Amino acid sequence: MTGNYEEALSIAKAQVEMGAQVLDINMDEGMLEGPVAMARFCNLIASEPDIARVPLCIDSSNFAVIEAGLKCCQGKCIVNSISLKEGEEAFLKHAKQVHRYGAAVVVMAFDEEGQATEIDQKVKICTRAYHLLTKKVGFNPNDIIFDPNILTIGTGLEEHNMYAINFIKATRIIKETLPGARISGGLSNLSFSFRGMDAIREAMHGTFLYHAIKDGMDMGIVNAGSLPVYDDIDKELLVLCENLIWNQDPDATEKLLLYAQNNAKGGKKVIQTDEWRKGSVEERLEYALVKGIEKFVVEDTEEARAQTDRYSRPLHIIEGPLMNGMKTVGDLFGAGKMFLPQVIKSARVMKKAVAYLIPFMEKEREEMMALSGVQDDSDPYQGTIVLATVKGDVHDIGKNIVGVVLGCNNFRVIDLGVMIPCDQILKVAIDKKADIIGLSGLITPSLDEMIYVAKEMERLGMKIPLLIGGATTSKTHTAVKIAPRYTAPVIHVLDASRSVVVCSQLLDEGVSEDFFEEITDEYEEIRQDHYDSLKDRRYMSLAQAREKGLHIDWLSQPPPSQPQFLGTRVFDPYDLRKLLDFIDWKPFFDVWQLRGKYPNRGYPKIFKDKTVGEEARRVFDDALRLLNRLIDSKGLQARGIVGFWRAQSHGDDILVYTDDVTPTLSNHTATLYGLRQQAEKDSASSEPYLCLADFVAPLESGVQDYVGLFAVAVFGAEKLSQDFQRQGDDYSSIMVKALADRLAEAFAEELHARVRREFWGYSKEGDLLASDLHKLRYSGIRPAPGYPSQPDHTEKHTMWRLAQIQEKTAIGLTESLAMTPAAAVSGLYFSNPKSTYFAVGKITKEQVEDYAKRKEISVTEAEKWLAPNLAYDTD
Repeated sequence: MTGNYEEALSIAKAQVEMGAQVLDINMDEGMLEGPVAMARFCNLIASEPDIARVPLCIDSSNFAVIEAGLKCCQGKCIVNSISLKEGEEAFLKHAKQVHRYGAAVVVMAFDEEGQATEIDQKVKICTRAYHLLTKKVGFNPNDIIFDPNILTIGTGLEEHNMYAINFIKATRIIKETLPGARISGGLSNLSFSFRGMDAIREAMHGTFLYHAIKDGMDMGIVNAGSLPVYDDIDKELLVLCENLIWNQDPDATEKLLLYAQNNAKGGKKVIQTDEWRKGSVEERLEYALVKGIEKFVVEDTEEARAQTDRYSRPLHIIEGPLMNGMKTVGDLFGAGKMFLPQVIKSARVMKKAVAYLIPFMEKEREEMMALSGVQDDSDPYQGTIVLATVKGDVHDIGKNIVGVVLGCNNFRVIDLGVMIPCDQILKVAIDKKADIIGLSGLITPSLDEMIYVAKEMERLGMKIPLLIGGATTSKTHTAVKIAPRYTAPVIHVLDASRSVVVCSQLLDEGVSEDFFEEITDEYEEIRQDHYDSLKDRRYMSLAQAREKGLHIDWLSQPPPSQPQFLGTRVFDPYDLRKLLDFIDWKPFFDVWQLRGKYPNRGYPKIFKDKTVGEEARRVFDDALRLLNRLIDSKGLQARGIVGFWRAQSHGDDILVYTDDVTPTLSNHTATLYGLRQQAEKDSASSEPYLCLADFVAPLESGVQDYVGLFAVAVFGAEKLSQDFQRQGDDYSSIMVKALADRLAEAFAEELHARVRREFWGYSKEGDLLASDLHKLRYSGIRPAPGYPSQPDHTEKHTMWRLAQIQEKTAIGLTESLAMTPAAAVSGLYFSNPKSTYFAVGKITKEQVEDYAKRKEISVTEAEKWLAPNLAYDTD
């Protein structure tokens, strides 16, 4: 990402020196131009004799990246990987590409039904793949490397106990029955249950390899520098590893954990739950903060206040035991030993203690003023930070979480809220002598507002650091578009856990200068890489892209289904209980930064995760309790609208008509404007260059078609959140907004299902599982303006006018075209079976000028709204 290829080369060299016999190279990262990065790094390796002497394993899920690597590799290399999970056709296509370059290939033991876990499944899939590769593609069996899936053991689940044995036994059968084939596997999966316990993991890897190699395993993905010799493993530990791998002791996992505990250095004795109340008042306050226990905090705070010999002022209790407790919370969170929901609960305890002390502090301040006439300026905080969601944007869950976490780490946080104009942000920052300003935003127009704030800070000669965060922001955008506008530090902050580290370094006089210099150098490299990547990209002319668009033979297809009604239908109110089965819980856990590791990613698997599972279950239970309470009390209410109209495409646009006219070029009611993909695709690809208009029958076809739209929202969350905040309950304040967001998305999903089956009725699908809906396993799409298929937010104006959304539902738009309330979703409906979600991606000035002309707006205005998609620099 930072373009530090030299450091990557040094790591590669170190791996070779430590005994690595193959180097795995992966360039799958969203902000990387994968093919360019892969080619560049492979060429660099070729110039390093000490590294180039070992084969390369080109690792990617994108075959354009793999092909770029294959073109640059000297000698024979390995491709990692292909599988049968998408069926034989895709498998053979990929295999032929690999074979054309003379490379060996890793084949994963996956098929259309999923990952193989049992011996017979592993052997069956590998046998099928072997015969396809040797008979249909012409692979030399010696170039086939099977990965029969090393899976995690020691999870506590009985069905996982045989995974190591299954791999070893399957390996032996494969080597006996499929002549010439090789066997590989990723060792880290085996010991995943023991992450953080490196000695245990390394011993497990060494023990497993000792046995797997004897049964035919040829190679494994492992850190070459941390693999112990079998005979050097501590004998007690070796026995425990053997018992776990061979499933010889049902208590093997617990015994390994006990071994780790007994052999760990510097471990703290854990205070039992029923003992913590016996400690000193300082110990009790710290324990209550770390564990998020509110019950005794006022009582303990008063006990500390009564000890006037130790705490002569109430402020000293905050500076002493309370801040010490929060420092422990911050340290644990930073080390990954405490999770975000726990931190939020700790903040709730802290606020309760401080709220109890405030009246005493105010009384003391008044007495001191009366005696001396001098204001007490004592400040226990390490810095003041002003946070705001920028003008035009109403989303603030992430910002609120950052504020709580910073507050837990001894920063004074001034949270201005949402839709805050630049002049107000800067005025408060100056008046309050802020040390840092933090800007947040979710929608793409917020990026321009952030640039404007940076320019204004520069114009005013401000010198305080500017932090950038939010879902649409990125390190690259910050480096390329925002940082050059302001001479003081501008830093992108990925999430709440990073915010503390960044703020602490910026305000530490001993390291701030070096930190800023490091950030400046890093962002300069990012800018250079960004501009270099723009030079490497190729684009179709608009005429070529249109020629290669999706051209459906409309007359040979069944005619488009007619909706059950034309015009709009309003749902007010909508039964929230109907939406519960449609909730996608994964983004909910993402809000709380709870992310399970393979194989426990997503809901409900996350509950099985060794690290976050227990906390995820607690948060989920809290969410369900609050959700049921809010539904019963009608604290949250849902409202929405759906509408359908006659429609025909004309070029890249969609013309919308009322029901009582014969469609022509001049009698349409509204126009929905489209943008077309232009970035050149792989030369071997037959994929069309898509535009939303491709999914609607052209006017000249004579085929009558339709388009739909919707807008849904959940009302009440903002007031409830503020009520919780006034009570000092940040946890519930954030929770209610997170739940409202999930309900709004569920509303959109449930309504789309009704559209497909009932209101439009173009799909004969049965009742799909929620997981299938979230994976888009249905016909038709519901793309939204401001998102990849049509990145122009201004198209919402047309939707709102056409369906009178504001008047009929009270769902509004801000000046930056964010929807209000924040828990809202809108979009268009397309029914054609060939309609699919896609990303317009980068577009050329030619298309921007054409688009502006069609919309009758200036090119400058178009560039403003399409800034993230421009393939050229407007500065």
